Amino acid sequence: MKNPVGLLSLALLLAAGPVAAERPDTPDPLHDAARINARLGVEYMKQGQLEIAREKIEKALQQNPRDPGVQLSAGLLYEQMRETDKAEQHYRQALRQSPGNPEAQNALGAFFCRNGQPKKGEEIFLEAARNPLYRTPEVAYTNAGVCARQAGRLDESVEYLRLAVAQRSPYPEALLQMAGVSFERRDYLQSRAFLQRYLATTPGTAGVLLLGYQVETALGATDAAQEYATRINSRFPDSPEARILEDLVDKETE
Repeated sequence: MKNPVGLLSLALLLAAGPVAAERPDTPDPLHDAARINARLGVEYMKQGQLEIAREKIEKALQQNPRDPGVQLSAGLLYEQMRETDKAEQHYRQALRQSPGNPEAQNALGAFFCRNGQPKKGEEIFLEAARNPLYRTPEVAYTNAGVCARQAGRLDESVEYLRLAVAQRSPYPEALLQMAGVSFERRDYLQSRAFLQRYLATTPGTAGVLLLGYQVETALGATDAAQEYATRINSRFPDSPEARILEDLVDKETE
């Protein structure tokens, strides 16, 4: 059975988004304008308006290329535009301008994981997690777990995710990843336990509920599986997961 819970988007796990540059003693209107344009560029990216986003972010780079937040925004933009060499340059530049900044480390690690270099990404995440300045090391450990999971190294993924849970409990994203990894390892009882802990803190999406259905089905818990199916059909009747559920039920009754 395929795990219906998609791997978490590493971009969404960045603790605080683009790195904020230190403010100079004397305010510089041009530097403030660069930050505003970078933020606008990111918002346009979220809306899929890449040309306008590019215009705003390139203007921000002209206004203040020394701002690591501007460089990170540029990295996100060019990565989304599939100009990966250019994206990497900007991510690295952000880290050069703010050495040891955990948010910049996390961003570069996420870039490597999204672009086929998981080991590099994990190393950088671990550096970020061990950085005493980083206020949310559980995010970096979870990112490392996602990265290892994407690469098919499930045992290592579990190790990273356990570190994330140890840093902050409950940390919903780590619990959900643990549920998914345990399911892939066919440790269905453990998957159930982590999923229940996750659902005790966060309302379930259609994908999470579908994972619950599959876990309970694998365990032979028909009533519990039916409960998940009822929740999917009542709360998310038009979702892709509802259609997947229908197919699963049809196969089980054949």
